[in-house]
Amino acid sequence: MNMQSQALISKKAKLGTGVKVGPHAVIGDNVIIGDNSSIGAFCVVEGNTTIGSNCEVFTGAIIGSQPQDLKYKGEKVFLKIGDNNIIREYCTFNPGTADGGGITKVGDGNLFMAYSHVAHDCTVGNNCVIANVGTLAGHVTIEDKAVIGGLVAIHQFVRIGTLSIIGGCSKVVQDIPPYSTCDGHPTRVYGLNLLGLRRNNVSKESIQRLSQAFRIIFNSGLTPKHALEKIEREIEKSAEVQYLINFVKNSQRGISRSCRSKAE
Repeated sequence: MNMQSQALISKKAKLGTGVKVGPHAVIGDNVIIGDNSSIGAFCVVEGNTTIGSNCEVFTGAIIGSQPQDLKYKGEKVFLKIGDNNIIREYCTFNPGTADGGGITKVGDGNLFMAYSHVAHDCTVGNNCVIANVGTLAGHVTIEDKAVIGGLVAIHQFVRIGTLSIIGGCSKVVQDIPPYSTCDGHPTRVYGLNLLGLRRNNVSKESIQRLSQAFRIIFNSGLTPKHALEKIEREIEKSAEVQYLINFVKNSQRGISRSCRSKAE
């Protein structure tokens, strides 16, 4: 372990081999940090927080401070962060609440740019990017490989689908379908995230089927229920099309609408 003498590290904290802690950082009693992770200067890691291996936490980040929820009354709650995450300057991560299951979960290989916020009871998957000042309200779910632009604000309980991308300064109040490109205030769906699909080796055939499905969902004028029925009748299934169907079926807040929709 490489520790700066100015850091304040609880003797009860569990730090793995090769952990680096910068000057004036504070590590609390119930913190667990995996091998070869680094905690930058002036960071605070507290609460029942676990940070995995090979993570980098930069200057001034506050990890594990109590939830910003008036219902929180000191219950034992948790924050679990996986491996290979990059958490840039002044990010804030909160644990869960008793009403929300008691845990905030972050997967592996994510990049959180400066000042981004992960609120209580959120779930972030793997290999996501949350750009500067990206803000996740409570109970938000971000699926794998999603990209959240700078200054994006995401409403409570919203679900962001896998391989979707949201443009900067967007206001997200409904679920974002997987594989989509979205932008706006409120956010609207502009089409498929073709670049993301190709980078992830989704076949041309599946991309064509997704394109057909998107046209039916967003441009046909059908209700989501009838759009899904039409997709199931007319489009040959692929893993991606089936995932899209299930996502829309299970949406609790409704999905964001097409940019071509005139009605608000």
